[in-house]
Formats: sequence, C-alpha cells, structure tokens
Amino acid sequence: MFTLTFLGTSASVPSAERNHPALLVEAAGQRILVDCGEGTQRQLLRSGAGFRRLDRILLTHGHLDHVLGIPGLFSTLRLRQSSDVMTIHGGADTLDIVIRMLAGIWGEGRAPIPVEFAALTEGRFIEAGEFTIDCFPVRHRDTDSFGFVFQSPARRHLLSDRLAALGVPDGPLRGELAQGRPVVIGDRTIDPEDVLGPPGGGKKLVVIGDTETTDGLSKNTADADMLVIEATFLDRDAATARDYGHLTAAEAAAFAAANNVKQLVLVHMSGRYLDDEILTEAAKVFPNTRIAADFDHIVI
Repeated sequence: MFTLTFLGTSASVPSAERNHPALLVEAAGQRILVDCGEGTQRQLLRSGAGFRRLDRILLTHGHLDHVLGIPGLFSTLRLRQSSDVMTIHGGADTLDIVIRMLAGIWGEGRAPIPVEFAALTEGRFIEAGEFTIDCFPVRHRDTDSFGFVFQSPARRHLLSDRLAALGVPDGPLRGELAQGRPVVIGDRTIDPEDVLGPPGGGKKLVVIGDTETTDGLSKNTADADMLVIEATFLDRDAATARDYGHLTAAEAAAFAAANNVKQLVLVHMSGRYLDDEILTEAAKVFPNTRIAADFDHIVI
C-alpha cells in the first residue's frame, strides 16, 4: 500500500492555491519526499504530515521550482534537532546543483543536518523489503531527469476453506505454510501449494516529473495502478508545450490509455487554464483521470 500526499501541484509559477512541486509517499513506515519546491516545509505542516521520519528526498530533476525548498527544510530540521541522515537521490547534474546551492548558504561541504547524496543510474536503487523503488531516465530539456517506480510485491494468502478441509489448526502451522514451508499433521504432509491462493495485492505507482515526451517510458509505466505525471499545457498549445519541454493533458491521457494504467493523476498545473478545462481534455481520452490539488490524500 502506498499513501500519497500532494504538497505542491503547480507548474513553475505558484498560485494562491497551488505550491511548487512536492509529493510525499508513505509505505511500510517510511516517508519519502519526491521533489522539494519552495515552501514545501510549510506544506508539510499544513497537511498534518509534519517532519517525523522524513529522511529521504528523490529529485526528478534540478530545475529550481523542484529543489528550492531544500535549504528551508534543512534549516527547520536543524532547529528541531533532527539526528536522522537525509539522503538525497537525483541525477549527477541535479545533485551538483543542490550541493552548490547548499554550499552558497552554509559553505562548501557543510549543511545544517547530516546529508548524503546518492547519484541515480537507471534501475533499482531502494530495496526496502515491503517495497522497491526503481528509476528510469526522462527527457526534459537539458536536465538529467528521472521518473520513479514504487512497487510492492504481490503476495499469496492462505485459503481458509482449504485449511479447514485439511484440518490445519490456527497457530504456528498456518504461519509455516504462509511462509512457503510444508507442515506435517499426523501422518500427512501438507504442502503450501495445497492451501495458498493465487498472487495478489501487489501495487505499482509511477511518478514522472516534467517531461517533453513519453517516448521510451512505456516499459516502466505499463500496468501501473496509478500514474502521476505532469500536464502543463492543453492540446491547443501543443507547440508551446514542445518549446518548453512539457506535455499536454491529452498526451498524458493517451499515454495512460496505451499502457493499461488504472488511474491517472495530473500535476504541474498551469495557472493559464481552469482545472475543468484540463480534466475535460484528459478525460475524453482516459476517463479515470483526476487533477491533483494541494493536500489531496490518495491511498493505493
């Protein structure tokens, strides 16, 4: 299960209703920030999420609207005397931007809290037992951009009717079978395959920041339970979208439809359009679309 709290859903210019980009993802007791736009620390407070157990930031790319909130967040964590090491994951160029930004404030090699920088390369970079995170390259102007795949494994559950029919009592024996180990009851050996149902329950969340094209992204996005992706422009302004390296709502929706995505959530909203305009364009192509607003809370 993944819990998403949208902390910032605007495009590069914030509005009174939408802050700069940031998304909090919670899974298996861990809390991970995807991007950290200016004002993210206040959004964490306003959302009720707070700062506890926040020790990892994934950066989609290094444009300032996605990273300028880091110094303010670090300052607050210092005042709260946080002892956790903050790990920042991003492309090498993105990390260089953040490192130089922090050095300009606190001096080279210094930061107000313990921090580690982990450069991304395509593939799996977090294996947390209950979930994994992979990254993949995304094209957005001159940046080294990455998208992220959060995935929890499918699990097989014990079938109560089969357990009863085979006389397996409640207790440790059922636990052994759930772990894939056979058990002996009397003179019979009961194999896990006799009492386990088909795999199910695995979830796949894909988060893509700014991108100028969806070409090459299908292998990472296919069959996602949820796709979070930008839709900065409408189709009538497709030429401008190309100039600025962004998608239209129709393009995002067509990508979701072509890749068997179950739910599409659009972010990076431009103040030049009404939400209803964006949703109408996307929903014509992919009906199960929603526009994320700041402080929306979604569980998958």
